[in-house]
Amino acid sequence: MNKNAFLEELREKLSGLPEEDIEERVAFYREMIEDRMEDGVPEEEAVEGVGTVDSVVEQIMSEIPLSRLVREKVKPKRSLKVWEIVLLILGSPVWVPLLVAAAAVVFAIFIVIWAVVICVYAVDFSLAAGALAGAAGIFIYLKAGNPAGAVFSSGAGLVCAGLAILLFFACAAITKAVAKLTGRMLTKTKTSFVGKEG
Repeated sequence: MNKNAFLEELREKLSGLPEEDIEERVAFYREMIEDRMEDGVPEEEAVEGVGTVDSVVEQIMSEIPLSRLVREKVKPKRSLKVWEIVLLILGSPVWVPLLVAAAAVVFAIFIVIWAVVICVYAVDFSLAAGALAGAAGIFIYLKAGNPAGAVFSSGAGLVCAGLAILLFFACAAITKAVAKLTGRMLTKTKTSFVGKEG
């Protein structure tokens, strides 16, 4: 893909953004490609070095705050007529609760996903506490003159310690995956919110 085709496709995929944002981003990537070309890199390789248009759009969307996109999208392109204002007011008992319900569902899904992560960390913490209790139980049983209890307590403590260590690595992987998923969901929300103009 050459520079002009890349920039044209980028401009098209960013068409829902305000015009000054589009111009700023396109100028930035034009300059980046031209700098690479000045360093002796062929045009196609310079464009490939920037990444795909979709990855660039995803990066741009992740940088723009959602509140700014909402503010830009909600701005009317023209002034509303009286009958449109009346319909909005009369319809508000229907559309406002639906909008609030949709936002609540999205927020609830987000909370549930992160609650699962917190629960997994709680289980890991409980296993670590069980390992410490097993270690303490060894001394308690030995002091009470019960060597069988001390052996059982040490075995239970070692099992809890091993499971806590294994679960810690699982917790780290789950947290990373959920954080990545959350970022992608936010980026997809922004991208779908911007959409295409006209």
